[in-house]
Amino acid sequence: MTTVDIRSAPHIKAENGVVKIMRHVVWSLLPVCAFYIYQYGISALASLVVVTLACLAAESYFVRQGQQSGNLGDWSATITGLLLALTLPPGFPLWMGVIAGVVAIALGKAIFGGIGHNLFNPALVGRAFVQAAFPVAIAAYTPSFLPGRFTEFIPSTLTLPFMAPTSVVAWLQAQQIDGLSGATPLARWKFEGVVAEGMDLLTSLSGHMAVGPSPLLILLCGAYLAARRFMDWRIPVAVLGSAAALAAVLYAFDTQHYPSPFFMLFSGGLVLGAVYMATDMVTSPVTPKGMWLYGALIGVLTVIIRYSGGLPEGVMYAILIGNASTPLLERITQPVAFGTAVTKREKNK
Repeated sequence: MTTVDIRSAPHIKAENGVVKIMRHVVWSLLPVCAFYIYQYGISALASLVVVTLACLAAESYFVRQGQQSGNLGDWSATITGLLLALTLPPGFPLWMGVIAGVVAIALGKAIFGGIGHNLFNPALVGRAFVQAAFPVAIAAYTPSFLPGRFTEFIPSTLTLPFMAPTSVVAWLQAQQIDGLSGATPLARWKFEGVVAEGMDLLTSLSGHMAVGPSPLLILLCGAYLAARRFMDWRIPVAVLGSAAALAAVLYAFDTQHYPSPFFMLFSGGLVLGAVYMATDMVTSPVTPKGMWLYGALIGVLTVIIRYSGGLPEGVMYAILIGNASTPLLERITQPVAFGTAVTKREKNK
């Protein structure tokens, strides 16, 4: 007697499961993290390790409490920790980094039910929280490639809880390093009118610049994910394309007041946000048209916030607003089922 096993759809499943995709995302982030450590030394390494461990510990706790789905083996908490640490200053106090990691999991994932249910990118939820809670520390960047970065911590890294972090400028002066500050290229442009060199921004190889991971390296790692179909290329292209288009229009209107599109794309965290955060499969649209609209919204908002906002950076807020608009974008871009349009026309007759 033959037994027929009847199961519900889908009957043909793709090879790329959640764990496999997340694992490859982590692998693609390793070169970015390695370069970040090369830029800032043991303080960057400590930040990456401590923030990621905080995310993993919070994930484990909430899963055991039954407040969220998932497990440590799905790599999602690891991605959250790495991305969150990359958005923080390299000398960000470690105890504040722990708070950022716990909040990212608690308010970014657990409160919604865990992996696959969150409305906002968890790493950006943690970053937004510490942005509001510790505004001075979050703005204190350190110049890259400083001597002794592999043998000593940036003083603010080991600041005790509720103690004032050491001033970056004062620390540099104490080391007799003149002419350097903790201002990022975006901050220097916005508040001082100074525009950094193009290739220095793209590669992040110029010494003594307060910059994040190399945008060129991030683009290469993102190209790997897109080539393996672990990431949809439409979103980063839409984000970067729309930001460049708006920046080009403004630059053509007034070259003295507005920086070039190249500067706008590579001077801050736009590339990291476009490649690794805006593309979060849970918080971004699944329809092709929705992806284009979502990416364009983020790119345009980033430029507007940078020009008009009180802070020099606007990627975080733009992506969070894009996350909030995802349900609406999916609704208005949902493809029409075959035969539905004809049926509606017949009913209207």
